[in-house]
Amino acid sequence: MSRPKIDDDEIWLDPNESPGYLIRDTNLAVGKALRRNLSNYGMTLGQYYFMRALWIEEGLSQRELSRRVGTTEPTTASVLRLLEKNGLVRRVRNRRDRRTINIFPTQKGRNLKNELLHMAIDINEIATSSLSAEEVETLKRLMRVMKTNLDQDEGNTGT
Repeated sequence: MSRPKIDDDEIWLDPNESPGYLIRDTNLAVGKALRRNLSNYGMTLGQYYFMRALWIEEGLSQRELSRRVGTTEPTTASVLRLLEKNGLVRRVRNRRDRRTINIFPTQKGRNLKNELLHMAIDINEIATSSLSAEEVETLKRLMRVMKTNLDQDEGNTGT
């Protein structure tokens, strides 16, 4: 694909013309709304992502939890310590592989599931309130395509 030459005196910096910037800007706005609401529960956005992964599938290993949330294992360990201290998760040594620790939400952690997921749904509904159902589906489809394109191109970008 041929790219236009960018001259030093040309302005190509309008962020409203960059899909990546618009996605980032929207992500920041969604994150801000989530953080504001999560603060009422004494929970950070990072902690919420771990709890959401555990609500989907309990008993994940720390390594698998890191992969699903997209964090490093040291970050995961740090967040899990806080979640455990707050009584939201418990760690259980795996019976078959004693080196593996599986993570489970406690009853207190499970009790937050419906309320926090509904809160996140409400934020998504606010964000998409002026879009039709068809536009929301198109938006999701296009964002999945963009992610797939970037995943497939991983390591190939650059000069």
